[in-house]
Amino acid sequence: MRSAGCIINDMWDRDIDSRVTRTAGRPLASGAIGMKGALVTLVFMGAIGLAVLLQLNSNSVILGLASLPLVLLYPLAKRITWWPQLMLGLVFNWGALMGWSAVMNDWPGLPSILLYLGCIAWTIGYDTIYAHQDKEDDALVGVKSSALKLGDKSGLAIGVLYSTTIFLWLAAGWLVGLGILFFVGLGIAAIHFIWQVKRLDINDSSSCLRLFKSNVHFGWIVFVAVLLGGHGSL
Repeated sequence: MRSAGCIINDMWDRDIDSRVTRTAGRPLASGAIGMKGALVTLVFMGAIGLAVLLQLNSNSVILGLASLPLVLLYPLAKRITWWPQLMLGLVFNWGALMGWSAVMNDWPGLPSILLYLGCIAWTIGYDTIYAHQDKEDDALVGVKSSALKLGDKSGLAIGVLYSTTIFLWLAAGWLVGLGILFFVGLGIAAIHFIWQVKRLDINDSSSCLRLFKSNVHFGWIVFVAVLLGGHGSL
């Protein structure tokens, strides 16, 4: 479904992408494939996603289908709002709700909602860093982003977003009874966040890309913390 979302995004944005240096080489923007090929691939990816979804309980099926309007509309966000990163967060982290529904056979509970909200804050933060790579091109082609909106205040805003992420995940971990190792691990993850904010140079595209990619390491730290914390709570 992530692949399907990327295809939808590239179908909407092919004309914009062709005018932005970083995205001009994307398959649709460069003309490497056409809209018909993209549509066929999208249908194929969607069919796989639907086959998986239909194996889950009815609540999860409804929840999964409810995400589709957000997926379809996300690419339009940059045309109408300064906060397309918020829409990305809503779409990209839907699995936090789906996981709870699938495992618990119920609608998302408070811990999963806190997890989801924390993921949204994280996404807005790291995607704002990412968007600073394209801010000059975005301004020229007339699309909006949190990077353009926040400008020099980006570091402060990202710090607040990252702090919100840690706080919400602490609460989620406490509600589900994770062990002390989870909270230790999340503390290490918070240090990683601090490092990102301190190293951020919004006018250095290569630095922004490195910091954006470093969120993979952050994610691994949190993943291990959850595993260790879950084991410690048994």
